Amino acid sequence: MTQRLLVAVLFGGRSPEHSVSCVTAAGVMNEIDPNAFRLLPIGITPEGKWRVVHDWKSFSFDRDNMPRIEDNQTEVFVSPSKNGSLIERDAQGAFADLGSPDIVFPLLHGQYGEDGTMQGLLSLMDVPFVGPGVFSSSAGMDKHFTKMVLRAAGIPTADWKTVSLTQYQADPQATIDSLQELGLPAFVKPSRAGSSVGISKVSDTSGFKAALDDAFAHDTKVIVEPFVDGREIECAVLGSVNDRELKASSPGEIIVSGDHEFYDFDAKYLDLDATTLTCPADVEPDVAERVRDIACQTFRAFDCTGLTRVDTFVRPNGEVLVNEINTSPGFTPTSGYPFMWEQSGLPYKDLITELLKIAVEDHKRSATE
Repeated sequence: MTQRLLVAVLFGGRSPEHSVSCVTAAGVMNEIDPNAFRLLPIGITPEGKWRVVHDWKSFSFDRDNMPRIEDNQTEVFVSPSKNGSLIERDAQGAFADLGSPDIVFPLLHGQYGEDGTMQGLLSLMDVPFVGPGVFSSSAGMDKHFTKMVLRAAGIPTADWKTVSLTQYQADPQATIDSLQELGLPAFVKPSRAGSSVGISKVSDTSGFKAALDDAFAHDTKVIVEPFVDGREIECAVLGSVNDRELKASSPGEIIVSGDHEFYDFDAKYLDLDATTLTCPADVEPDVAERVRDIACQTFRAFDCTGLTRVDTFVRPNGEVLVNEINTSPGFTPTSGYPFMWEQSGLPYKDLITELLKIAVEDHKRSATE
């Protein structure tokens, strides 16, 4: 790259993970190489309005003051046409051309950002963007379809049951009775939410109603999984769908302590003393290699490109089960994806540059097919 490319970074958005996305974006933008790239920070309000954000460096996790993109009467409009430009309207109604981004780095978590919707818009614009495309993002965001793809690819994963809101409302007790077949404890999760939003651990049958009600507050589809006796081991994958070789980081292990029964939202982002991510994970070399191999298999099964974090359970007998994939993993100061690469010899700044380069190269190769 001989000239500085314009990188539009998208963050915030309409999902419950709005604040997580803001902190993720601040981490990334702080590390984008200014000698190689120009930065255009675009925040999306919870109502869906796009605007240029100048105070992104102040974003951090604060239980009493989580970051939020507010409407300041300015707006950015995007053209979905090929090589569409970005237009900004200021508070007085005057318009300015922000130009066409050379690369877009979507750092949106959850619905309307990580689920294929934003990737579809960027594909229509025919602009290079970081991360997997429409199908990978959509299937990876939906835990039910994640399980379906894993099973079809022969990749081991835990059993599950999927419950729709319509099914549950039609006969709540019959639904709860059917879930007991999975055994207890069990985990109830919104099918299309991340950052452990709306997840509950159910230890006895009486807890299913509250857990289902909580999960259905975030989604109309819920999955229920049995408790897996295993260590939570993650692996970061980096590479292109167009290349034969992928890079897999040293696996990392999440250890949760304190009052948290599992890796919930508070443990991930607010109660940092309760969570430890160690990398490399203290596992036998053959187990670590198995995790890395299954992570790459999962990357391929979902047709991913750029980046994906694969979360697994490693059972006492060494069996590895894929729990889920994250096609838009967090890049906050406490996030696993950049940390695992840092511990594997790839510094944060170099990782960001590599992701931007992959996006440009993938776009060039798709244009010549």
